[in-house]
Amino acid sequence: MVAELMNSLPKVVVSTTLAAADWGDTRLVRENVAEEIAKLKQEPGKGLTILGSPNLTASLLGMGLVDELRVMVHPILLGGGRSLFRTLGDRLPWSCSRPGPSAPATCC
Repeated sequence: MVAELMNSLPKVVVSTTLAAADWGDTRLVRENVAEEIAKLKQEPGKGLTILGSPNLTASLLGMGLVDELRVMVHPILLGGGRSLFRTLGDRLPWSCSRPGPSAPATCC
């Protein structure tokens, strides 16, 4: 079910190391990331989702290209890791719109 959905959606891969993106309906962005993401945001349709890339997320936050941030926490013990917000020097003017069924805890 998830695989069918992912295969049916258009995808954008941001990478400086890949030469090609072979997954169906996938576009590769290798440079001018801010410009390309800004163009994507202007296209009609639903919003963009980033899956599993804290470096890209932090970069886009720093460039002011993120309108809404939904952080999903999957509690597992890693013993280490990277902070999603480690590269952001200044505080960003974010506010919580509302907790929902998938995030019933108070947000701040």
